[in-house]
Amino acid sequence: MTHSIWGYDPAAGHIAGTDLVGYKVEATDGHIGKVDKHADDAGSSYLVVDLGVWIFGRHVLLPAGTVRRIDLDEQKIHVALTQEQIRESPEFDRERHVGDVDYHELVGGYYQSHRS
Repeated sequence: MTHSIWGYDPAAGHIAGTDLVGYKVEATDGHIGKVDKHADDAGSSYLVVDLGVWIFGRHVLLPAGTVRRIDLDEQKIHVALTQEQIRESPEFDRERHVGDVDYHELVGGYYQSHRS
């Protein structure tokens, strides 16, 4: 994968403008949560995932480049990460996740180092 961590892989099946809120998120080893928010901004596309059953009230920011495949029929998003990699990701910062370059570098760096 050579695309930016903040952009969807062209093979993932992402269609710009599709509302992904409520889609289930599947890690490589099972269900991890559901999409609470998403953005398709050029160079800064992401999903905010509610981990729900794993850690009550915890959310994570997943750069679009972690998405392996989007199943529109089943409303599922498959990501190229394990449940543990997602659970151990940097804390989601509701105040900094939009427009904060340092925060994006922190999160992007974490997921870049876990790319398969």
